[in-house]
Amino acid sequence: MISGWGEWKRFPSIARGENIEAPIGPGLFEVRYAQSGQLFAFDAVDNIAIALAQLPSRAGKLSSWFSRKDEALPELEYRTCATPTKADAKNAAERMIGRRETYMSGAA
Repeated sequence: MISGWGEWKRFPSIARGENIEAPIGPGLFEVRYAQSGQLFAFDAVDNIAIALAQLPSRAGKLSSWFSRKDEALPELEYRTCATPTKADAKNAAERMIGRRETYMSGAA
């Protein structure tokens, strides 16, 4: 059984010494642009906190932003959903992706 999604939180700024607040364990995360709500990243992972902390280096384009002043950073928000196992997280992600694709095909 998976827990529900947490509240949206502003993605932390390294320059301001902020930290990620996320479960240390398997689950899902979703990151979006705060202004538009457009999806930036979504994944099912073994450790949500570590995955979010590594997101800037995995995204390539963000890694150089974190060495500049805060105004160069995009305004991002994130939320998390803890699960008992990574397999549960993957199953939940597949269901969510399937529902999103069904919705989008019906909306077109």
